[in-house]
Amino acid sequence: MTWSATARGAHQPDNTAFTQQRLPAWQPLLSAGIALPLFFCAGLAFIGLGLGLFYSSNGIKELEYDYTGNPGTGDCSVCAAKGQGRAPPPGCACAWTFTLPELFPGPVYLYYELSNFYQNNRRYGVSRDDAQLSGLASALRHPANECAPYQFRSDGLPIAPCGAIANSLFNDSFSLWHQRQPSDPFVEVPLDRTAIAWWTDYHVKFRNPPLVNGSLALAFRGTAPPPNWHRPVYELSPDPNNTGFINQDFVVWMRTAALPTFRKLYARIRQGNYSAGLPRGTYRVNITYNYPVRAFGGHKLIILSNISWMGGKNPFLGIAYLVVGSLCIVMGFVMLVVYIRYQDQDDDDNDDE
Repeated sequence: MTWSATARGAHQPDNTAFTQQRLPAWQPLLSAGIALPLFFCAGLAFIGLGLGLFYSSNGIKELEYDYTGNPGTGDCSVCAAKGQGRAPPPGCACAWTFTLPELFPGPVYLYYELSNFYQNNRRYGVSRDDAQLSGLASALRHPANECAPYQFRSDGLPIAPCGAIANSLFNDSFSLWHQRQPSDPFVEVPLDRTAIAWWTDYHVKFRNPPLVNGSLALAFRGTAPPPNWHRPVYELSPDPNNTGFINQDFVVWMRTAALPTFRKLYARIRQGNYSAGLPRGTYRVNITYNYPVRAFGGHKLIILSNISWMGGKNPFLGIAYLVVGSLCIVMGFVMLVVYIRYQDQDDDDNDDE
């Protein structure tokens, strides 16, 4: 036996039905009697599912208010005008007042929405240091190069958290007040700000650096906040379980959106007398106006919404199922007409023979 024959034998698969592809197989014959029922059944299933999703989405109630502050749009325009396209003076406030004639069923979610904000920009999306955000002490002092130009401050101090995403953190704040009767005083509605971030983000991806002498401020000593921040990261909240890199608002913001118009969860309304929803009455949302959006032609909105079994309001999914189901039904009828027409021709040809 030659060497080449020996080499071929060493690499030859075993002589079994599986390796030699001799297993019994079945290949469907897609005749008209099989394809047409599949098209009609799939179309009916998609249409049924699409109707359920569409009506479920339409059953979700939403209230929204654009508080960008364009001229002539309300008292928020005063704050926008003071900023002249940039951040307004600290403490600038405005309000949104609305009336509910009936119960707004819960659970109620409070979102903020930004438009024309491209968090999916490639340079913006990579401008972060995941090692630093995971609490690694060495990354805290030596941020990743991807964070530039928000990597080091002008005096050489490393920025924590570094990068463009952290630097553009949304910093407007809201409080909700309720007046049952015109003669009653306004009472603050409790907003649940806990557990608004993804579980994996809060418990796995984001960690504070180890405490120094029991102090988080000492752990961040020798670092600087991002240029647009007015306070360091360890002062984001007085709650020690909600400050630093594990601040809920910060974690929510750091999960970038795929589209230029996006919503992010701010709070849930599910405590006290508001566990079943928002009762009828007059409501006022006090807004601390900090975040500038007019410079890039953006808008910002407050949204109150409830949810259903499918999540928040999103008619697109239901419409997509309805369109696909309708196309399946139409294509099924087209193929049925073609099949009947050519079957008759085949029968005539057979008769002639």
